[in-house]
Order: sequence, then structure tokens, then C-alpha cells
Amino acid sequence: MRRIFTILISLLALSVFGLSAQDSLNLARMDSTYVGRTILSVIGPGAEINQTPEVRKALQGYVDSNASKAVQGYRIRVFYDNSPQARVRSESIAAYLRAQYPETGVYRSFESPNYKVTIGDFRTRDEALRIYNALKGTYPTAYIIKENINFPR
Repeated sequence: MRRIFTILISLLALSVFGLSAQDSLNLARMDSTYVGRTILSVIGPGAEINQTPEVRKALQGYVDSNASKAVQGYRIRVFYDNSPQARVRSESIAAYLRAQYPETGVYRSFESPNYKVTIGDFRTRDEALRIYNALKGTYPTAYIIKENINFPR
């Protein structure tokens, strides 16, 4: 009888501790959904943030002082060519992308003998995928590259 009682108590203790471990595992999973998100995206639209002028000035000073620093991120290479018409095509593609995505940086460069057009200053690959999925129908040879991007503003 004592043995059965000990086994039952042991099973009860294991089930209680097992449930609390499961609960903490679920909490850890829930918290991981916030990784890579800003506070504004978590609290939703219509949120109002009250800051003193000193805080705004300090934040703007931080952004301005780091604007020239390179940050590792992602861009989408839309065009890469060295044909005789590559210069003209790269100019027209860059102009089209600037008109379609005015908030997103478009970069045209020449690295002998190739003209390149890239779009975006994305911090994560997921951000780049959103625009990439919209562009891949028009530009089937587009691909995501990892390179230094401009400091986010």
C-alpha cells in the first residue's frame, strides 16, 4: 500500500512539474513572436507616444551621428548586365523603380563592365522578401543580396 501511495505521489508531482515546464515553454514561444518587431508594430496603429523635446533631440542626434555608418542588411538586385544597351536599360529600370517605390532607396552602379540596379535598405531578409515577391513577376532574374545598407532613418 505504501508503495502504491509513493508511486501515485510521484506521478502527481511529475505531472504538475511537467505542466509548469510546458507552460514556460509556451511562454518562451509566445515571446519569440516579438523578435525583430518594433514597439509600434506591437501596439498597433493609432498609438500615441509622448516624448519630451530633449528625448526627441537626443534620438535625432543619434540617428544623424550614425547616418554615415554602414549597416549589414539586404537589397534586391534587379538588374545586372554588360551589354551595349545596359547603361540605358539600367537608367530606365532605376527610374521606373523610383516611381513605383518612392520610399525605398534605388541604387544604380557601374562596376566594370557591368551596370547594376539594386533596391532597398532592408534590415532583415523577410523585409526584402516582401518587395522581392512583388518584383519577381516583372524582373524574373531578380535576387536578394546581402550587403552594407544605409543607416535606417
